[in-house]
Amino acid sequence: MKKNNLIALFLMLCTACFCSCSQQEKTVTFAIASDFHAQDVPDGKERLSSFVRAAQDANADFIIELGDFCRLDSANQVFHDIWNSFPRDKYHTIGNHDMDAYTPDEYVAGMKMPGRYYSFDKGDFHFIVLDGNNLYDGKKYTHYSKANYYVNPKMRAFVDPEQMEWLKKDLESTDKKCIIFSHQSIDTFMNNGKEVHALLAGENKRAGFKKVVLAFSGHNHSNYTKKIDGITYVQINSASYVWIDKPSQTEKRYPAEINKRYPILNYSMTYDKPLYAIVTLTEDEADIKGTKAGFLPPTPEELNMNDSIGVFPLVSSIEDAKIRFLSLIHI
Repeated sequence: MKKNNLIALFLMLCTACFCSCSQQEKTVTFAIASDFHAQDVPDGKERLSSFVRAAQDANADFIIELGDFCRLDSANQVFHDIWNSFPRDKYHTIGNHDMDAYTPDEYVAGMKMPGRYYSFDKGDFHFIVLDGNNLYDGKKYTHYSKANYYVNPKMRAFVDPEQMEWLKKDLESTDKKCIIFSHQSIDTFMNNGKEVHALLAGENKRAGFKKVVLAFSGHNHSNYTKKIDGITYVQINSASYVWIDKPSQTEKRYPAEINKRYPILNYSMTYDKPLYAIVTLTEDEADIKGTKAGFLPPTPEELNMNDSIGVFPLVSSIEDAKIRFLSLIHI
């Protein structure tokens, strides 16, 4: 009897171990950040180093930044060296300010990106990086290039037709759950975001299961999570600051020489710590572990500011979130 009990216990332990190992094999972890603007803030090196250390501590499978990273010139090589110190895979997204001094081909080559949009697989997930940095004047699409995008906002932030066709084919080519990365938010900022969302939601309907589950974006220097047609959109806050587009009394935050060297500080509010998130994916959910910071004083409250800038929350955090993936959709 005792022998049978021991055998049963042994089998239970083996089953538990097998299940645990299987679950671990299906887990994908990545570190995500956006809008470092590393050359525009006095502690860009420290912010980027903190992100890379956090990714290493989390044993992340890869890191990704959602655009507005830093320039390619030799003065910024230190930022690239810090980024490249991460020992596993590293991915970039093109942001609008990445096009201030370069053509798209120059930036893609300089950052060693596969292309201005691309996809890759990790574990049981398919990841897609989009490029929303296109102008549209009603007749033709033109990519941002050397700061040519400072025009009517209604002409900016489009995903071009060629890319839309590629996205459709790329989604149809995989049976894995899909996660989207872009600089501009599909849900709020892209001028043809509704068309992009319709394509994503349409693929879920065509596939007959919840294929596209998450879409991460940056650009807005804010943080929120919303769900549309079963797809969860996550806004990743800037790693560094929020732009308020008016004098921010930065003379009370930094010495005069710092404000002169980094003029963007005059119209922004800096976070006192870098913001980023660690995301762990399993078959059933995404577990987002964010970071929280404060504002270097004077704070928004001290300046009698509203709690939002336009439609975007004025916050110095990336909130934790658990996002469940439903296997089926209602057709």
